[in-house]
Amino acid sequence: MTNPLLAASPLPYGLPPFAEIEAAHYAEALEAGLAEHRAEIAAITGNPEPATLDNTAVAMERSGQLLGRAAASFFTLASADSSDDIKDLETRYSPLLSAHQDDIFLDRALYSRFLAIDTSACDPESARLVEEYLKEFRQSGIQLGEQQQERLRTLNAELSRLGTEFGQRVKEGMKSAALLLDNAAELAGLPADEVSAAAAAARAAGHDGKYLLTLIQPGNQPALASLENRTVRRRLFEASVARGSDGGSLDVLDLAREMAGLRAEKARLLGFANYAELVADRQTAPDFEAVQSMLSRMAPAAVRNADAEAAALAEVAGHPLEAWDWAYYAARVRQEKYDVDEQALRPYFELDRVLRDGVFHAATSLYGITFHERDDLAGYHPDVRVWEVRDADGSGLGLFLGDYYSRESKRGGAWMNSLVDQSGLLGNRPVVINNLNISKPPAGEPTLLTLDEVRTAFHEFGHALHGLFSNVTYPRFSGTSVPRDFVEYPSQVNEMWIMWPEVLANYARHSVSGEPLAQDVVDRLNESRLWGEGFATTEYLGAALLDLAWHTLEPGEVPEDALEFEAKALAAAGTAHPLIPPRYRTGYFQHIFAGAGYAAGYYSYIWSEVLDAETVDWFTESGGLTRENGDRFRQELLSRGNSRDPLESFRILRGRDAKLEPLLKRRGLE
Repeated sequence: MTNPLLAASPLPYGLPPFAEIEAAHYAEALEAGLAEHRAEIAAITGNPEPATLDNTAVAMERSGQLLGRAAASFFTLASADSSDDIKDLETRYSPLLSAHQDDIFLDRALYSRFLAIDTSACDPESARLVEEYLKEFRQSGIQLGEQQQERLRTLNAELSRLGTEFGQRVKEGMKSAALLLDNAAELAGLPADEVSAAAAAARAAGHDGKYLLTLIQPGNQPALASLENRTVRRRLFEASVARGSDGGSLDVLDLAREMAGLRAEKARLLGFANYAELVADRQTAPDFEAVQSMLSRMAPAAVRNADAEAAALAEVAGHPLEAWDWAYYAARVRQEKYDVDEQALRPYFELDRVLRDGVFHAATSLYGITFHERDDLAGYHPDVRVWEVRDADGSGLGLFLGDYYSRESKRGGAWMNSLVDQSGLLGNRPVVINNLNISKPPAGEPTLLTLDEVRTAFHEFGHALHGLFSNVTYPRFSGTSVPRDFVEYPSQVNEMWIMWPEVLANYARHSVSGEPLAQDVVDRLNESRLWGEGFATTEYLGAALLDLAWHTLEPGEVPEDALEFEAKALAAAGTAHPLIPPRYRTGYFQHIFAGAGYAAGYYSYIWSEVLDAETVDWFTESGGLTRENGDRFRQELLSRGNSRDPLESFRILRGRDAKLEPLLKRRGLE
C-alpha cells in the first residue's frame, strides 16, 4: 500500500490525508525524511561552488520538506489523538530527531559555508536569514571541541527522551487522577450539562451509573467553582495537585530532577552560568536579570492583593479557608459583590455561536477574512472541524482546524500548532490547528462554555491568526516561529475582543431563547474585572518563578527532594501562598519539562502581556474594531513572523518601546 506521507498531499492547502494515514506510515516517512534531508545537506556542503545565499541558505530552506510534513502530522497526533503505537513511535523518534538537529548545527562544513555568504547585496529578510542561521549554529555549540560536542549530543538525546517520557506520564496521570463518584448528589452545584458529561465519562470508562470528573492540565480545576460538597472539592483538588508527585508509577519528579541537572550541564558547556541565561540569549528580553527584575517587582503587590481577596472569601465562608475552597467562594463573592454568577452565564456562551459570531466575527471585522466550513475535508479525529479561510478579496488564505473537546487520547491544556507553515519560497499556504479541552456534552445537548473557556478560544485563535497571516519568504520565519517570549503576544491581544461591545453583543445570546446578554450584566462583568487578579497573578508568578528556580541551578546543585525544593523556591520568591499553589507544580509542569519549549521561559506570558497591554491601548486610542486598525496590525506585526526583529515590528506599530505601566494597571498592581 502506498504511503500517503511520502508525497506532497493532493488535498487543498496540503492538508495531510488523515483518512489514509496509518500509524505504520509515520515510521517509514520519518526514516525516509531523515535520509532525504541528510542527502540534501550533504549536497550543500559538497557543492564545489563558493557559498552564496542561493546555494547555501536558500538551499537549506528548501531542504527537509518530506521530514517536515511527516513530523508535523505525527506530532499533531502525539499531542491530540495518541495511541499506544503513536506513543511507541514518539519514544523511538524524538531522540533521533534531536540527534538529526545536532548533526545539522554541529556540522563545521555547513557552518563554514554560512560564514562565507556575502550578504551585502541581500534584501533584509535574506540577510536576517543568514544571521539567524549563524546565531543558531553558535547557540547549538559549533564552537565546542569534538569531545565537548559529543557530550552535548548525549545531553540533547537524553533530554529529548526524558521530555517525551515526562509528557506521556503526565497524560496518563491526568487520566488516572480523574475523580470517580458514586452518585449525582455528590455533584450538587455542578450545572446539569456537566453532570451529564460526568455520567457519560464514567460510562465510557466502564463505570456505568457513576460519575467521573476528568481533569484538565492546571491545578485549579473548573468544577471547584461549583461543587457544593466540600469533601468532594478537597478530593478533586488534592487529586489534581498531587499528579506526578505521589510516588507511583506515573511520578515524574525523578525525570524533572534529571532534566534540570542535564540542562544545567548543557548551559555550562555552552558558556552560560545556568540554563535560564542560555534561554534568555534566544529571547527578546535583553537578559535574564531583566526578566527576574520584572517578576520580582510584581510578586509582592500580587500577593498583597491575593491576601485581601482571601480575607473577603473567609468572611463569606464563615470558616477557615483551604485551597480547595478558593474557587467556590470566589464565585460566591463575585456573585454577592457584583451580582455576577458565572455559571448562569454559560447558556450565553454556546460553542458554535462563540466561534461563528464571536471569534470569527471579530476577525472578519478587523481583517475582512471569512470562514467556510469544509465538511469534505477530514481531520485526524471525528471531532476535528475544518474551515477554509478566505481573504477579503475572496482568495484562499489557508485552513483552520478546530479540535475543541477533551478525550483520553489528548493531552491537557490548550494550544495551537501548524500542519503547514506559510512560505513564499515553497509556495505554501498555512494550515493551523487550535486545540482546547472542553467537556463534550451528551449527543444533542449544546456545548456551553465558561467565560474562561471563551477567553481560551479567543486566545488560541490569536495564535492561529499569527500563523494564517504569515507573509514571509522563508519557512524559518513563518508565523509563530518567533522568540518564545514574543509568541504569546498576538494571542493575548486577541483576547481584547471578548468584551468589545459589538463583538459581545453578536455572540453572547442565550442558547435556547436567543436573548442577548443584558447590558447590566455586561456592566457588572466589567466592574468585576479586577476581582480575582490577586489570585490569578500570584498563581501565574508562582509557576514562572518555580520554572526559573529549576533552571538557575548549577551542575551538582540538583536537589534530592523535588517537592522540598519547590516549597523553598516559592518561599524565596515570595509567592508561597498557603491557599494558592502555583498554576503548574513540578509534577505536571508540561510546559517546561515535556518539550513544549517553555523551559526557563514560562515568564513569556507576562513578558508578552506588557506588549499586549500597550497594544490594547493602541487599538482603543485608534478607534477599536476597524479594518484600518486590523490591516495595520496584520501588516506590521502578524504577517512578519520573525522576518524582522519582532520588537522592531512592535515599535513600528506603537511608535515607541513598551512601558510596564499599562500592564500594572490592568492587573491592579500599581
